[in-house]
Amino acid sequence: MKLKLVVSLLLLITGSAAFSQEKQTKAAVEKGLIKVSIMYPYAEGKTFNMEYYETKHMPMVAGFLGANLVKYTIEKGLASGIPNQPLPFMAIGTFYVKSLSDYQAAIGPNRDAIRADFANYTNISPVILVSEVVK
Repeated sequence: MKLKLVVSLLLLITGSAAFSQEKQTKAAVEKGLIKVSIMYPYAEGKTFNMEYYETKHMPMVAGFLGANLVKYTIEKGLASGIPNQPLPFMAIGTFYVKSLSDYQAAIGPNRDAIRADFANYTNISPVILVSEVVK
């Protein structure tokens, strides 16, 4: 019985260490990446087709980015951080890339196609923030 307890404790400890190591490795990999956030502000009368955005638009843009793309995420706005305040953003799409210059080189020639596709899922003009992941 004691041996079983010791083995269980060792598994728990080593499992936690592995999880902690994985978490640290993931954070280290993300540090220094370029994060491009495309934010769609909420406003009365504005619309957003999340299904189209998820299945068509974001994969199309991701395809333009090629090997420079590390990952992308899609967020659907649910509420404001302040109770009883309007939702600040209906959606946020984020691309994590290795190089800003490679990102710009990929987006530049495809800018018109990307913008033309907006009409298929929204009537919102997005706000775009380019930043560097520091932690």
